[in-house]
Amino acid sequence: MSGKRKIVIVGGPTASGKSALALKLCQQFGGELISADSMQIYKRLDIGTAKPTPDETALVKHHLIDIREPWENYSAAEFVTDARAAIDSVFSAGKLPVVCGGTGLYIEALIHPTDYSQQTEANDAIRAELMKKDAHGLWEELSRVDPEAAAKTHENNKKRVVRALEIYYMTGKTKTETDKEQKKTESDLDCLLLLTGFSDRRALYDRIDRRVDEMINAGLVGETKRLLQSGDLRPGTTAYQAIGYKELFPYINGEKTLDECVSKLKQATRNYAKRQLTWFSRYDGIKVGDAEAAEAAVRSFLERS
Repeated sequence: MSGKRKIVIVGGPTASGKSALALKLCQQFGGELISADSMQIYKRLDIGTAKPTPDETALVKHHLIDIREPWENYSAAEFVTDARAAIDSVFSAGKLPVVCGGTGLYIEALIHPTDYSQQTEANDAIRAELMKKDAHGLWEELSRVDPEAAAKTHENNKKRVVRALEIYYMTGKTKTETDKEQKKTESDLDCLLLLTGFSDRRALYDRIDRRVDEMINAGLVGETKRLLQSGDLRPGTTAYQAIGYKELFPYINGEKTLDECVSKLKQATRNYAKRQLTWFSRYDGIKVGDAEAAEAAVRSFLERS
């Protein structure tokens, strides 16, 4: 690893305390925080994405927050480009880059760079034909041809399901197969991966439930209404599918009670956290239960030549 630039990555499920830990590490080691959250990139999606507070952003400089409009899509390839630019900026300032987030795909792309030039180009005709079908039917179709990709994709995420089917019908290979074939290049970064949220699953779920209650009390329903009325949240976009907002649509539309929607939001968030734990458990990271252990790991990492 000699000669490589060192960065710290804090990953883990939602509500696991990773943001607070990353903030503390930035203060302790003179760092700046680079978000690896696929929803915090969107402007005006604030309460539902648990964005850092003004006090926190004043304390430590944050990167890759509020960089896209809610109707824009954003890929892992774009994240890598933006994250690398932010990392360069942090190094230029003589600081330590601390990447923090729960979007495993982003962190994977940063740790194990992919040659995105090998990705299959979009086919508008095939995509248009697939988009005419209903979401559930498309997901069942994907389950038949590529069960592994289907297992990783929610059936309501029509855009991602269509993309996987598009690859299959264009190449004859599944998205799972093409992902494995894409060339991986060795990173020029020396990454320390710290993982939060693995010590007590029940405690994590309790924190998730409390966080949802706090978001509701902070005005999440009003924020969701404003985003819908302004046209920020538009069907067919990534932000429209964000956990924390879509679960409240039935209440706003007068179809369900608030309690029913809040209960569904808590369950959806717990399910998402479970998927995040599964994703991050594949990595050889250091599972940290408290700030002291994390600080010791970072100190040892930085002292290593």
